[in-house]
Amino acid sequence: MAPRNSGREGTGGVQSLQRAFELLEGLADTAGEASLSELAATTGLPMPTIHRLIRTLVDLGYVRQNANRRYALGSRLIRLGENASRQFGTWTRPFLTELVDVIGETANLAVLERDEVVYVAQVPSKHSMRMFTEVGRRLLPHGTGVGKAMLSQLPADDVRALLKRTGMAAYTPHTHTDPDEFIAHLSEIAGQGFAVDESEQEVGVRCIAVPVTGGPVPAAVSVSGPEGRLTLDAAERIAPIVVDVAARLSKRLAEDDFLT
Repeated sequence: MAPRNSGREGTGGVQSLQRAFELLEGLADTAGEASLSELAATTGLPMPTIHRLIRTLVDLGYVRQNANRRYALGSRLIRLGENASRQFGTWTRPFLTELVDVIGETANLAVLERDEVVYVAQVPSKHSMRMFTEVGRRLLPHGTGVGKAMLSQLPADDVRALLKRTGMAAYTPHTHTDPDEFIAHLSEIAGQGFAVDESEQEVGVRCIAVPVTGGPVPAAVSVSGPEGRLTLDAAERIAPIVVDVAARLSKRLAEDDFLT
């Protein structure tokens, strides 16, 4: 991938800033670590430029050098990512409030960070018995409705690679643990436009989740509640409402409303 260059962005310090971000994005795309030669191949940047920028990023804590002399994203990026996720959650809160007002169950927003689902916003149900998945909680995507919704948008090879890295731990007896069956399940989800968590994360809980597109990272919205209230019949009625809200949220993201 050749570095993008145009106008002022192609000169001086602005170019260095652009190239530094290209390196960070290149490291993020590896889902782990990379050598300098691998970064050169994926970013198209000259090796002397990579050497210079990597040294600066390591000194600042945004990149770290592992014992094997390969490079990975540094811990200083965590604070930036957490703040950005909170902003995203705040911006989407009206959409979640709408879901709670119409459906009456807890609404969530989650994003995919590396190999984990992270809940970044929630509007709780007014019922005394409700779901308590807290903001900031991290889970593996194969065992959650939001995770399945997000993975349904990715190429099968990428999903297989993720599952190989994370494994498929059984949160409950209903969690998917076979990669081939899970890939087929994701194809069904992509076809119908929403995912259903049938006690796969927590026994007695049902969740309807829909992917949100147009943003910088995979995301999904969901509503969840006890199976006694969120019955299969109720889920069938609720799914189109969640799909509609997710579509409107995706449209606004695509129009860059979040970024302006």
